[in-house]
Amino acid sequence: MAVASKKIPAPDLVPVRRALLSVSDKTGLVDFAAALAHSGVELVSTGGTAKAIAAAGIPVRDVSDLTGFPEIMDGRVKTLHPAVHGALLGIRDDPEHQDAMREHGIEPIDLVVVNLYPFEDVRRSGADYASIVENVDIGGPAMVRASAKNHAYVAIVTDPEDYAPLLSALEMNIGSLSLEFRQKLAAKAFARTAAYDAAISAWFAEALEIENPAWRAFGGKLESVMRYGENPHQQAGFYLTGDRRPGVATARQLQGKQLSYNNINDTDAAFELVGEFDPSRSAAVAIIKHANPCGVAEGKSLKEAYLKALACDPVSAFGGIVAMNRPLDAEAAEEIVKTFTEVIIAPDASHDAKAIVASKKNLRLLVAGGLPDPHSPGITVKSVAGGLLVQGRDNAVIAARDLKVVTKRTPTPQEIADLQFAFRVAKHVKSNAIVYAKDGATVGIGAGQMSRVDSSRIAARKALDAADAAGLAEPLTQGSVVASDAFFPFADGLLSAIEAGATAVIQPGGSMRDHDVIAAADEHGIAMVFTGVRHFRH
Repeated sequence: MAVASKKIPAPDLVPVRRALLSVSDKTGLVDFAAALAHSGVELVSTGGTAKAIAAAGIPVRDVSDLTGFPEIMDGRVKTLHPAVHGALLGIRDDPEHQDAMREHGIEPIDLVVVNLYPFEDVRRSGADYASIVENVDIGGPAMVRASAKNHAYVAIVTDPEDYAPLLSALEMNIGSLSLEFRQKLAAKAFARTAAYDAAISAWFAEALEIENPAWRAFGGKLESVMRYGENPHQQAGFYLTGDRRPGVATARQLQGKQLSYNNINDTDAAFELVGEFDPSRSAAVAIIKHANPCGVAEGKSLKEAYLKALACDPVSAFGGIVAMNRPLDAEAAEEIVKTFTEVIIAPDASHDAKAIVASKKNLRLLVAGGLPDPHSPGITVKSVAGGLLVQGRDNAVIAARDLKVVTKRTPTPQEIADLQFAFRVAKHVKSNAIVYAKDGATVGIGAGQMSRVDSSRIAARKALDAADAAGLAEPLTQGSVVASDAFFPFADGLLSAIEAGATAVIQPGGSMRDHDVIAAADEHGIAMVFTGVRHFRH
């Protein structure tokens, strides 16, 4: 049952006379504690935090002196005590609260500085179950929430980045903190504990293999405020979840202006796609525009792969995102900078490549330190009105042994290689998706159409345009293979691909009219394989 409010107005300025410090991350702790002590603030602390402050010669009172009770159970119980929580939750202007505090010898605490056990870091480290559970903080979140609830009288700091602003505020207000400042700290504190609990609940669901827990929570830390979202009238921010999957969120930006909302979205799509290709087997390059590939290719070198990818749709590549599965080298960099490009992302970059890219000051260069694993599990989230759609990441990767030949003609070894290549690309193309490929490169891509026939025709049309731009006598779709992300519901989509010059087809199969589609392929001498796996991407 909700507790009725006594509606006591919060004071604006509250003097800070006593502070409780209990931190896991001790960045800047000693200097901050020294500044507080210099301002006449009494310091109370716990365990390792108290030792660090005392070792610097700063007067500090142990929390056990406040509670009259020692830390027990390896430090699990030290601040979970009425002397602490009464000091945090007491309403200073309420006579009953004041009488209770005096009766039980509870001394008010005006400032709490807490950051939590590093649960997220320990989880990412691959520690065992018991170690991860041991790093679930209990006393810390309890103090944070208590202080944040009573922000009318108590200031709560959960981030070392707030030390300097707090000291400035104290100086400006002659030892006091304003209500507005305390409110902002409280809002940040509640957000921090929410994200912390989200990480814990997500780990439990993962560890216990609970696919659809009764409650889902997601948390993240603000990395940057965007100039705007997809469009100038939309506000946006970029939040990091702490997931260490190599990509745009973990990459270092070596140069160029700030990434936009659309840049981040497109760069993520590009790097996830290029992660499908093993760098030990071949170089691979993907060029992305509006989250769809406009060219993807493999080659003996990054330069070769880039030029093959660019040839697929040189018009759409203008202003695109370029991703590669190997460290950017000078040879590839020289080619890429010839075309206006928004972002380059690679596992790393050579010194010479960095120097070449530096000639284009607005071109963003990101190094991710690795490639995303296309096989690894994970979840994706999409918001809808009033809810969230949560699903497992599409981590299906089709090998040659998974292909089922359903036509009279069996694909040649080269066709098999190109079919696998095309289907990997189709996985990253908005549905309905059609991808033509030849010799390890896309030669036509149709994306996001309501009709699969239209996607096939658009891909063929783009191939014709690319052939004209390159001065070729015929489009590269002649003698190519074609991939469809889902089954052909009718033979018309297949016939359109055959008309464009495709000689082999890869598709999931599973249509009620598979027999008609197979018969059409046999009639035209086309090889076709089924994967049994669909790659819808909306």
